[in-house]
Amino acid sequence: MDRKLIEKLKKHEVSFHEIDKMLDSGAAIELRRAAISDVAGIQFKHIDKFSFDVENVTKRNIENMIGAVQVPLGVAGPLRVNGEYANGDYYIPLATTEGALVASADRGCSAITACGGANARLFKDGMTRAPVFRTNDIIGAKKLVDWVHANFPRIKEKADKTSRFGRLLAIEPFVAGRNVYLRFAYDTSDAMGMNMVTIATDAAVDLVLSENDVELIALSGNMCTDKKPAAINVIMGRGKTVSADVFLSREIILGKLKTTPEKMAEVNYRKNLLGSARAGSLGFNAHAANIAAALFIACGQDAAHVVEASYAITTMELVEDGLYCSVTLPSLPVGTVGGGTGIGAQQECLCMLGVAGAGEPPGTNAKKLAEITSVAILAGEISLVAALSARHLAKAHATLGR
Repeated sequence: MDRKLIEKLKKHEVSFHEIDKMLDSGAAIELRRAAISDVAGIQFKHIDKFSFDVENVTKRNIENMIGAVQVPLGVAGPLRVNGEYANGDYYIPLATTEGALVASADRGCSAITACGGANARLFKDGMTRAPVFRTNDIIGAKKLVDWVHANFPRIKEKADKTSRFGRLLAIEPFVAGRNVYLRFAYDTSDAMGMNMVTIATDAAVDLVLSENDVELIALSGNMCTDKKPAAINVIMGRGKTVSADVFLSREIILGKLKTTPEKMAEVNYRKNLLGSARAGSLGFNAHAANIAAALFIACGQDAAHVVEASYAITTMELVEDGLYCSVTLPSLPVGTVGGGTGIGAQQECLCMLGVAGAGEPPGTNAKKLAEITSVAILAGEISLVAALSARHLAKAHATLGR
């Protein structure tokens, strides 16, 4: 190992990214790790152990790499999904450090499957990017909005040329004084698509600027809205808008969930609906983000999009001899190509679900993943609401994970 180069790294005479030009990926990783080990005064025993292809990962997924962090991976299921794209029994990979989470999801999967499975349907699919422009005044703002409406086919042609799979679906303008936000929405096929829509929108912006007396302030004006709580995503959707539902029989609720339909309905009403409303929450659910985060990490999704997954709305209604349960996810950005989906372990998890890579026809694998995710989240909602109604939550955490 080059001790002179390590000393230069420690003294900031050479930056962490510069050594990637001097050494191969493996040697650069080892050298950075050695420098951090010296500076922090710690001997690394775990982060140097990984099995993925460092050449691909350092080109696509990470900068200044020094190793990898392992997250325990569990499985819940089988979970029966009756969707348009996902149809069958699935084992759900969940990567988490929270004890009791996988066990809870597994119980929810068991209840759903015992009742014949949950339906899942996709209602909307569109990844967004919203640049903000400054005009001279509101007269200029109105002119820009009118121009966009009149020239949509030309804008679409410009944007669509940047990708084999991305297709511009719509542009929704929003005005605040002389600021104009254009919310572009795209079909991104099997990709989650944030990079795709950013590149496409950047190309479209060139056309807007060439024919209008306006100034681009930022390619993202926060009306997209990614990775932040935003009512616009709840109302208009972003990524996949998907719902799942199931009828749970009284017998299954008593036998598997150890509670009653009446108690579950009341917990959902007073906790997920009234409690969330009183708190001013954008999501009306028990813990949708828990299942989404674990599944995202396992399957190579952008974990920050758990923010949008947390907008889920959970409903539970008493019906004859049981309980109707549903979850609606207005904003679920998922994909099966790009991002972290090609990393070894994450791709294996996608293979478990039968959604790795591009679908045939294009887009079907990402839609299938969205349907499976919605039903997995429904399973988590059912199990936690049942545990709360039976006062089993504290006991489960005391037993399975403090």
